[in-house]
Amino acid sequence: MSNYLYILWIPLLPLASFVVLGLFGRKYFAKTAGIISTASLLTSTILSFVAAKQYFFVDGKVNGIYQKIIALKYTWLQFSPNVSIDMGVIVDPISVMMLIVVTSVSLMVHVFSLGYMKGEERFATYYAFLSLFTFSMLGLILSVNIFQVYMFWELVGVSSFLLIGYYFNKPSAVAASKKAFIVTRFADLGFLIGIMIMGFYGGTLDIGLLIQKLTSAQSPEFLSMTSASFLGASMLTWGLTLIFMGGAGKSAMFPLHIWLPDAMEGPTPVSALIHAATMVVAGVYLVARLFPIFSMDEAALTIVTYVGAFSALLAAIIACTQTDIKRVLAYSTMSQIGYMMFALGISKNGGEAGLGYMASMFHLFTHAFFKSLLFLGAGSVIHMVHSNEMKDMGGLRKLMPITHAAFLIACLAIAGIPPFAGFFSKEEILTAAFHENKLIYGVALFTAALTSFYMFRLYFNIFWSKEAPAKAHSAIHNHAHDNAHDDAHDHGEGTWTMKLPLIILAACAVGVGFVPFSQFITSDGAALETHIDLIFSIAPVALSIFAILLSASFYKKENTKSEKAVAVFGGFYRAAYKKFYVDELYLFITKKIVFPLIGQPIAWADRNIVDGFMLLLASTTAKISSAIKGLQSGKVQNYALYFFGGVLALSVLFIYIWK
Repeated sequence: MSNYLYILWIPLLPLASFVVLGLFGRKYFAKTAGIISTASLLTSTILSFVAAKQYFFVDGKVNGIYQKIIALKYTWLQFSPNVSIDMGVIVDPISVMMLIVVTSVSLMVHVFSLGYMKGEERFATYYAFLSLFTFSMLGLILSVNIFQVYMFWELVGVSSFLLIGYYFNKPSAVAASKKAFIVTRFADLGFLIGIMIMGFYGGTLDIGLLIQKLTSAQSPEFLSMTSASFLGASMLTWGLTLIFMGGAGKSAMFPLHIWLPDAMEGPTPVSALIHAATMVVAGVYLVARLFPIFSMDEAALTIVTYVGAFSALLAAIIACTQTDIKRVLAYSTMSQIGYMMFALGISKNGGEAGLGYMASMFHLFTHAFFKSLLFLGAGSVIHMVHSNEMKDMGGLRKLMPITHAAFLIACLAIAGIPPFAGFFSKEEILTAAFHENKLIYGVALFTAALTSFYMFRLYFNIFWSKEAPAKAHSAIHNHAHDNAHDDAHDHGEGTWTMKLPLIILAACAVGVGFVPFSQFITSDGAALETHIDLIFSIAPVALSIFAILLSASFYKKENTKSEKAVAVFGGFYRAAYKKFYVDELYLFITKKIVFPLIGQPIAWADRNIVDGFMLLLASTTAKISSAIKGLQSGKVQNYALYFFGGVLALSVLFIYIWK
């Protein structure tokens, strides 16, 4: 166990960076905060790769099975002999994989931000928040106890609130941060209730023990949970569904997805961090961590499957209509997370039937790299033209050659074109869906085609379509003629710290698909066979290529084809552009139902009944006090009179009793 104690430094280094920069950054490290934070995270990243090498290639496998190793565990709060909140570190295939993903992507975001955020007044504060976010996510994935997961889960929510609302002087950023915080709090309430149900019936909060007790059909805990029911569903179904509710909130699954597009109000590197490898995959990781228990309940897995599939399709349709490039990428994230969710939902636990589980984790791994590349590429574009809108872009391929090449690679990867990373993971998901659920396979195939269409709609609108805008030429001109001015906002494609992460992530978007993932991360720790079938891949790849060509015909050059297509779809297009009015529905329910029918009566009761009772109590006390205050006048003769009066009264009483 002690062989892995050094893993503790992986989350502790970002925590130390947060404390130092949070307390002293603006005063002492205003210019070096980025270097300090990036150096600490570089160390964490190196340690993550060391841990992965040791676990996967040295001592993690025993008799062909990767083991769960508890590197550290101590009891923090003991509630009963069996139930306690433990703090510890778990080392297993998915936690080690997530260490690589989170630290690598976060490191790229840290490096990119050195140039992108240069000159910001709250530069040190920004890096303090980034460090807190990274620490929170690393703590979450290493947790051994489900309540420990919940604590770091809430820390992730707090730190994302701080990052989304970083530009606190912008009302839209403040509103977006509050929206994300409130929506995920409602989801987390479900998560907390689910934890309580699982802890009560399972008799423990320890994840390993909980899995052990609830995956045996003969165990008393499993029999107790499946025999107890509420509204026709067993307590196991309720517990797992409520836990999934928490995951759906963090991962922006329908109908808890409304915070995600607004979260784009944060700095673009923050969007890359939140929407690529960290916050939004927390829900997928949670379901994967408890997957052995989920696999014991068909109803809970069905909910995961259809919520994931519907979210993937809905987000892909909406993404086809959006004009803000960061919002397109946000809905793309929602769609890809939906892919991961339904892949878990259609999976079984153990052996070849666990293909969906492996495919989901594989797609989480590949998606982290090409999606962070897309967001950072979008950041470079926004940095160039100072706008998020496609109408302000076009023809940037010659002015931004590195960004153009990197963005194209990322688009090909997410479109599932071989040999890019997304092809391999998406094919595994489609294969699993084809064998388990033909309806889900059909939805997945159509969603894959839509993904190719809207991603290349984005690509052509940014880099082709028309001549580059004047402001882009101006940025290049400033860079060429004003090298002495060291402001990152005048450097064309940006500083080398902005270009280097694009190059590294582009290499990853090409190469990580060749990782023999099925040999390392499976539902039961045993290696799976490779499932890529070239004949099976013809249909999805052909559909993706067709979608790319269709997008090229619409958007590569200026024409009226897209306007004609919009006219054909008419009302459906407008509904998709308005995100199917889900936000408006929430506002209607909130303002027309919750506030007047629930909020106002409660507020009236609080003011008139609760406050009224307390005011009555206070005024009654004051009146009684005023009436009797003369008894303590401070005059000795009065006290003597009261004393002799009392003696006389007692004497009369005794005489009366004696008679």
